[in-house]
Amino acid sequence: MDKYFDASYIWNAIPVLLPFLKVTFLVAGSSIVLGTLFGLLLAVAKLSSLKILQRLANLYTTIMRCTPSIVLLFLVYYGVPALAENFGLNLHSIETAFFVVVTFTLQFAAIMSEVIRSAYLAVNKGQFEAAVSVGLTPFQAYRRIIFPQALVIALPNFGNGMIALLQEGALAYTIGLIDIVGKANLIIASNINAHALEIFIALAIVYWVLSIIIEKFFTMLEKFFSKGKRTLETT
Repeated sequence: MDKYFDASYIWNAIPVLLPFLKVTFLVAGSSIVLGTLFGLLLAVAKLSSLKILQRLANLYTTIMRCTPSIVLLFLVYYGVPALAENFGLNLHSIETAFFVVVTFTLQFAAIMSEVIRSAYLAVNKGQFEAAVSVGLTPFQAYRRIIFPQALVIALPNFGNGMIALLQEGALAYTIGLIDIVGKANLIIASNINAHALEIFIALAIVYWVLSIIIEKFFTMLEKFFSKGKRTLETT
């Protein structure tokens, strides 16, 4: 009789799951890059003197924050192709990963817009005026004084956002993406749902390790840039 819990399944599953991390990284990496760029545009709009841009950017952020990830994923995956059909476009043949990237780009952009906005506002603007007064151009003042300090402030929240995106990306298997979570579900299905607990523990271990690595990496970055900031202030 098979044991109910067999730890060997955990260690046997991990090597099978790891190759599918490349799909997870591709989707998460694309969403982070595109979401950061879009988030920067949203942050600029929020900091703009034009009220209409502020309201639109804030409305977008509110909508994204109030929409559960899985609901947004289904809206993009099922809704966008259905909407495109009204314009004679067939999007049903597009790779599933594309819709996943679009979904998490939209969501990550909302997070990053607030991270960038709050980091920028946290820097004393008197430093910009002082830099310009001693002969720096506005661009040089932003590049050498404002941006480095805002970066240090934003790094912890950016790292947390990356971890959150990595975890939320696990929902992609619900629309058929075969990433590391999708592969875990295929393994469970092939075992006729036997030893599912062990497979999910293996999956959890992979996510724990990834999250710890990301957290440690951003802690190192924060210390590095903080050291550079202190050096700049003493010169």
